[in-house]
Amino acid sequence: MSRKLKVILSGGGTGGHIYPAIAIANELRSRYPEASVLFVGAKDRMEMQKVPQAGYEIIGLWISGIQRKLTWNNLLFPIKLLSSLWKSRKVIKKFNPDIVIGTGGFASGPLLKMANAKKIPTVLQEQNSFPGITNKWLSKDAGKICVAYDNMDRFFPKDKIVKTGNPVRQDLLSIDEKRNLGLSKYKLNKGKKTILILGGSLGARRINQLIEKELGFLIDNEGVQVIWQCGKLYYDEYKKYSDQNHVQVHQFLDTMDLAYAAADFIISRAGASSVSELCIVAKPVLFIPSPNVAEDHQTKNAKAIVDKDGALMLRESELDSKFRDTISELLKSEDIQLKLGTAIKRLALPNATSDIADQIERLIENGSLKN
Repeated sequence: MSRKLKVILSGGGTGGHIYPAIAIANELRSRYPEASVLFVGAKDRMEMQKVPQAGYEIIGLWISGIQRKLTWNNLLFPIKLLSSLWKSRKVIKKFNPDIVIGTGGFASGPLLKMANAKKIPTVLQEQNSFPGITNKWLSKDAGKICVAYDNMDRFFPKDKIVKTGNPVRQDLLSIDEKRNLGLSKYKLNKGKKTILILGGSLGARRINQLIEKELGFLIDNEGVQVIWQCGKLYYDEYKKYSDQNHVQVHQFLDTMDLAYAAADFIISRAGASSVSELCIVAKPVLFIPSPNVAEDHQTKNAKAIVDKDGALMLRESELDSKFRDTISELLKSEDIQLKLGTAIKRLALPNATSDIADQIERLIENGSLKN
């Protein structure tokens, strides 16, 4: 490349949009150390903290999503959209990027729309099996659309789709070698099986209620030990259950690779990033998808794995009636454990970040880079 690469990335609102964008930025920086990288997000959303913590500059737009019911924010939406389009135009004119990458979330909409209007090549990265409204809106003008699931031509132009998978933390690629380190880190009994409970960084109320109710059953009847990541919002409520013999309650886990390595079974939400990580981890999983997300996409993410025999799934409405039987069968049947672990591993796409960066490079090199 004859001159310094200039890249804008946009995506946010949730960690599922932010962390893939940061992973892509890191990969491009490793290939082009002199590259100029700018993020664009939504003011007052978590990307405004997380992106600078990762070492990148970010500009905030005054934009938010449309609520399902009539609210003051909905009435302001047209004004916010016009404001964000105007500011995006200014950002693009000043920064003059070679390529613009969107990872979903409403902040990426105005920015990529303006980039397309200026004939700047764009790449979309869609994490979920059911795309958000922003990526669907932008797909017609995108140069490439990097996806993690099959059959995405239901939503996007088929000729633009590349199945790459979702970016995941690279330290997960070697967890098989970290088993003893994980057991030591979490002070676990090597003679007992370990269940890892994951509800996301903020926590999942319904999963926490379930584990509180079933803790005695898991420990006394099934003889397991538990690493319970209850989340920031719920730690004060549930930390009383923590004891080093059988149960550890954590606000968050700062060594996820070691937690995965130590676990024998995993109970988890089904956000796109979590599902991609669990395919690489390749251990028996029970998904409990959140029903409180747009288009019920967590259920669709989980079902894509379950339909290929790679995991079990219970809806929140089924927990009271089916949890004990489901988890008991999983814990007792080595055949089921082996079948699930083998099948989910086949779905792993460990080179996603590198493959996405390859697509970005090709788009730039195919005559799209401005002279």
